[in-house]
Amino acid sequence: MNAAPADQIRLLDVQALDVRLSQLAHKRKSLPEHAEIESLTKDLNQLRDLLVAAQTEESDCAREQTKAEQDVDQVRQRAVRDQQRLDSGAVSSPKDLESLQHEIVSLAKRQGDLEDVVLEVMERREAAQERVAELTERVSSVQAKADDANGRRDAAQQEIDGEIASVTKEREVVAASVPADLLALYEKLRVQQGGIGAARLYQRRCEGCRLELNITELNEVRAAAPDAVVRCENCRRILVRTSESGL
Repeated sequence: MNAAPADQIRLLDVQALDVRLSQLAHKRKSLPEHAEIESLTKDLNQLRDLLVAAQTEESDCAREQTKAEQDVDQVRQRAVRDQQRLDSGAVSSPKDLESLQHEIVSLAKRQGDLEDVVLEVMERREAAQERVAELTERVSSVQAKADDANGRRDAAQQEIDGEIASVTKEREVVAASVPADLLALYEKLRVQQGGIGAARLYQRRCEGCRLELNITELNEVRAAAPDAVVRCENCRRILVRTSESGL
């Protein structure tokens, strides 16, 4: 394949722009905010799970407290009725009177036991409420940090995207000035060689594989016509000759 030396030089410009695009893509993918957001999101999900559990516990305690208070109220009302019967003198039979008095004593004990249950449930509910308040505050704090990290990431990506668009446009202009067959070979080699399809021959060294050409390879390059498209014998990339090639 043949191509004017100036076209081969422009191929190096295309390569430089492709390297810059690869660097920008890597920079975009490797923004420190990505890891920060991932860590904060993990923390946030864990805290939200804990918050839901605490809210569920508080809700369960609320229902349990309501039920216990209702039980206390029922026992209290029954005790009041029994006491009213006792005070009214409506019970005349000694046996019935003894039974009623015994029931009043039993209800008093039952009421005391149920009130203890209410207090215990109230303590658990209060602890759950404190836990809910604490976790709600922590969720808000981590969410604020996540929002800030997302904002910084979006701003950084927007800046990088702007530069990518600019470099891409420049690349299109420069690539359009390179002969189609030469550009096609370059594109093929770039895919095969990890993003580098053309390299400068600098001081007898290929800047693609970083290996110095031996004397036989140098003589072949020296003998090649100026418009010949030569390839590195080691990495097979297009080898572009310049005034600094050391030939």
